[in-house]
Amino acid sequence: MTKSTAASASTLLILVAGCLIAMLTFGPRASSGFFLIPMSNTYGWGRDVFGLALALQNLLWGLGSPFAGAIADRFGTVRVLCVGALLYAAGIALMASASTPALLHLSAGVLVGFGLSACSFNLVLAAFGKLLPERWRSLGFGAGTAAGSFGQFLFPPLATGLIAQVGWQETLLVFAAILLLVLPLSLALATRGTQAVSAANVPNQSIAGALREAFAHPSYVLLVLGFFTCGFQLAFVTVHMPAFLADKGITAGIGASTLALIGLFNIVGSLSAGALASRFSRKWMLAVIYALRGVAIAVFILLPITPLSCLIFGASLGLLWLSTVPPTSGLVMLMFGTRYMAMLYGFAFFSHQVGGFLGVWLGGILYEGTGSYDIVWWLSVALSFASAAINLPIRERPVERPALQAG
Repeated sequence: MTKSTAASASTLLILVAGCLIAMLTFGPRASSGFFLIPMSNTYGWGRDVFGLALALQNLLWGLGSPFAGAIADRFGTVRVLCVGALLYAAGIALMASASTPALLHLSAGVLVGFGLSACSFNLVLAAFGKLLPERWRSLGFGAGTAAGSFGQFLFPPLATGLIAQVGWQETLLVFAAILLLVLPLSLALATRGTQAVSAANVPNQSIAGALREAFAHPSYVLLVLGFFTCGFQLAFVTVHMPAFLADKGITAGIGASTLALIGLFNIVGSLSAGALASRFSRKWMLAVIYALRGVAIAVFILLPITPLSCLIFGASLGLLWLSTVPPTSGLVMLMFGTRYMAMLYGFAFFSHQVGGFLGVWLGGILYEGTGSYDIVWWLSVALSFASAAINLPIRERPVERPALQAG
């Protein structure tokens, strides 16, 4: 085997293993909304109880991401992925017997949230940035994101089918077992001692120095703020869409198909965004994506809700769903290099998940208070256009370091 052939095989192995991890970890989380009604009916809870658990999950997923990223940057990716997968699987398994709100918040909220922070596609994308050749990175970011989308396409129909056949508790146990596949797959993403070459890397830069530099950089702060909207919309739709459609008389099958279409079309959107991010302005891509989301949501809630409109909305939103991730991760890498990419992208993702927390929590609270999701839908529209505007002043170039240049 020639050196170039071996390198190509290694690159393919990294891509395949990373994409499988992204798919397996994103799928169960994307199916969480289908457990809202059966769990609430079983235990007599309001939707705010389940909504708070999933809101905590989103918040802790984001809160843990910078720390998991910093550990992975320092000690390698494999250990972090394995610990994350075990926490995630334990949370899903415990959720199956969570008969009180406190147990639900511990399992679906705390354990799954921290588990996701250490084994989701965030860590995969950071590993791709360090392990893949430069010409493969943007495509790798798109492929990893698309793989998560395929999990969203695959798991909702699987969840509804299993719930109907064997029950919601058994379905959660099946998902917990599936997550253990992450353990062997993580071995392909070993990054300790590996450092990709990047013009923005700084020799011997400390974690504290990297953080000071990032949060003093206006473009990074704007990028982080804009990512809030993405999390708000994605988490709200993932958790509350099945119940919203059920309230409108739409069957669970159409609800599952809508979320599956989001996942399917997001494969196209994410791969396209990954390919385009290396050729076009990333900030303009983000501005357009956010603005189009606002238009898609507004049209959906203004028109009558029918099975056809749900499927069209799923396909339209799917094209824009995680297509923000490749340009966002690409901008972080462009500004600061790859050395602390997992940690710095983790802080951007924390903003994303604060948005997710509010989207899920407000969805449950406002529904119980008003009997409708209308306020949250329109808030999503407003946030779309705000984020489109926030991204425009971003400067797309490596951070300036006058002291280093002078030396």
